[in-house]
Amino acid sequence: MLFADRADAGRRLAEAVAPLAHSDPVVLGLPRGGVPVACPVARELGAPLDVIVVRKLGVPHRPELGFGAIGEDGVRVVSDDIVRRAGVSASEMAAVERAEEAELLRRARAFRGDRPRVPLRGRTVILVDDGIATGATALAACAVARAQGAAHVVLAVPVAAPSAVARLREEADEVVCLSAPAGFAAVGEWYRDFGQTPDEEVVALLARAARRSGEPAREVRVEAGGVVLPGTLTPAGDAGALVVFAHGSGSSRHSPRNRAVAAALNRAGLGTLLFDLLTADEEAEGGHVFDISTLATRLVDAVRRVRELSAGPVGVFGASTGAAAALQAAALAGADRATGIGAVVSRGGRPDLAGTRLHEVRSPTLLLVGGRDTEVLELNRRALAELRCESRLDVVPGATHLFEEPGTLDEVADRARAWFLTHLAREGSAR
Repeated sequence: MLFADRADAGRRLAEAVAPLAHSDPVVLGLPRGGVPVACPVARELGAPLDVIVVRKLGVPHRPELGFGAIGEDGVRVVSDDIVRRAGVSASEMAAVERAEEAELLRRARAFRGDRPRVPLRGRTVILVDDGIATGATALAACAVARAQGAAHVVLAVPVAAPSAVARLREEADEVVCLSAPAGFAAVGEWYRDFGQTPDEEVVALLARAARRSGEPAREVRVEAGGVVLPGTLTPAGDAGALVVFAHGSGSSRHSPRNRAVAAALNRAGLGTLLFDLLTADEEAEGGHVFDISTLATRLVDAVRRVRELSAGPVGVFGASTGAAAALQAAALAGADRATGIGAVVSRGGRPDLAGTRLHEVRSPTLLLVGGRDTEVLELNRRALAELRCESRLDVVPGATHLFEEPGTLDEVADRARAWFLTHLAREGSAR
């Protein structure tokens, strides 16, 4: 397989990783040559683009042999086994780390400027390079991404040496490689144009991607019901509205399913707030997930907090017991677009747990249930009969409770997006 240039390689690689679009990914290019490849990948997935700046820590008398790697935010990965076998002293390690840390900081500032690093915690991270010969830098990048909190690490490259691919499969959760030719000698021989990528091109590509994606997600603290809860806020885009996610039993703001739905809403111009309805201690105790009244009260407070940060209408997406909390919160807050909850979507929810509050809900409500989730489907049918607002029950064929079957979560995201755009978005936007 021969690539015209790095942009061509990126377009072809984007097709191969397209199924990851609904996993709420972050795309990280290894500078410098990996960034022009990563750019079309991020664009195709609708994902944020950043660089992963890593520096290999080389054994002083054998610099090609790495005893570890460092990344931003003080991330440090060291192989004690290599340190011991190579006889690297503590003072030698410290000297290498000081030199590499200075270069790492210089490169990070040069490439990213004053933009914050895209947070990786709990996310699917796709590491992209233009090709891999030995795999040493890619191995370091995988380790650093994992140390920075990545939940799932995917290494994606157009071409690589077969031996390197085998090594990398041990570190990455997935390796996507378009070509691993037996006669591999160098990355450049598999490109017609393999000119050097200057720093200025990397800076321009990252700046352009940042403008396209708008304001990035940021970690926030949400004061609700007398406690402070962590959350991830992505501001509203063109649609002008924001959706608060109410997670269900045994779930959190890191839920890959809810993050995938949130990413689809973000691509449509909707903002999102994913936050934990319970503190860590409450989660550990277990019983609080069925205290729907407390969860609903916290959700109402969170909606009020969101209105201080975003002027547009607010909806709520609830899953499992979080759906009951969403419906009770809608009953408490009202359906007014300016002050209440403008729309509700339930995924595999337990609306029956909202009890008598179902009669008081006035917010347009969409119930999404898997066709094979028979018990929950029956509970939703009964709840639908109790609702006095605009409401609809959509059954996703072939889906079980967690919507793990291929294509079923995509269907949830599509229907949720349409519902929120219809009931929340600015007239004519993002439709």
